[in-house]
Amino acid sequence: MPETILVVDDDPDIARFVEVNLRSAGYEVAVAGDGEEALDRAAELRPDLVLLDVMMPRIDGFEVAQRLRRSPQTANTSIIMLTAKALSADKVTGLQSGADDYIIKPFDPIELLARVKGTLRRAKEMRNLSPLTGLPGNIRIQEEIERQVREARPFAVLYCDLDNFKAYNDQKGFVRGDRLIQAVARIIQDAVVEHVGTDGFVGHVGGDDFVAVLAPEPSEDVAKRICERFDEARSEFYEPEDLERGFVRVEDRKGVLQDIPLVAISVGIASTDRRQFAHYGEAVAVATEMKSFAKRQPGSSYAVDRRAV
Repeated sequence: MPETILVVDDDPDIARFVEVNLRSAGYEVAVAGDGEEALDRAAELRPDLVLLDVMMPRIDGFEVAQRLRRSPQTANTSIIMLTAKALSADKVTGLQSGADDYIIKPFDPIELLARVKGTLRRAKEMRNLSPLTGLPGNIRIQEEIERQVREARPFAVLYCDLDNFKAYNDQKGFVRGDRLIQAVARIIQDAVVEHVGTDGFVGHVGGDDFVAVLAPEPSEDVAKRICERFDEARSEFYEPEDLERGFVRVEDRKGVLQDIPLVAISVGIASTDRRQFAHYGEAVAVATEMKSFAKRQPGSSYAVDRRAV
């Protein structure tokens, strides 16, 4: 489905020029002649991007941008300002109003399309990031594993999951739970970078589940490092008496005391060392199965698929 762009300019010749160039590049395009119409059309269409002229009657582009950002309907819509002013103060005002980028008139169609493509690409990437950890989410994880499969690369998938996290979150509260999730994200990222530099990929499935994709050879070392680092950092998330006991004592809803084990991390590894994967789901299924094996071990641990197929 093509992305939708709303062009807002009170000069019909410029609006038409922009519209023709965008349509020729495959975008769906709508046009508005002033700020009031722009706000109405944006609320109706929910465009992916608004190309917004600064100097317009009734409501200028700065005010339109601010109102687009305040509305829940268009708060995440990308905005590029079109301005005849090259003054840095106007650029700053545009960015402060909520614009993602700006183009100075007169502009070349090639520059226009490059700015549009870049802004839409960045917006898509941001939508696919976890708001809690800043890591790529499910869509990017799937795309990365599918790319490895499609290009017939040797790779390993590490599926990382916290044990007893729900009990921790319930007892300690979601603020401390979120901090723990953020710490896990850093631990996994650091372990991957330590062993493979920038050649690895780390994504956040959601909740307390993470996925790393990297070369097969260092995968066990990375998993081992993740477990070690997590256990070292665990003291930051528990009171000394919890750590000394090795569990947390809590009352259930019936007032009965229960001993809940400390949070640990389990890592399952699926690798092309022993088998080939036909698609994304197959690799994830094997890594998930291995993670279940790791969970059977006490404390933080990892399990590797060593079955030859």
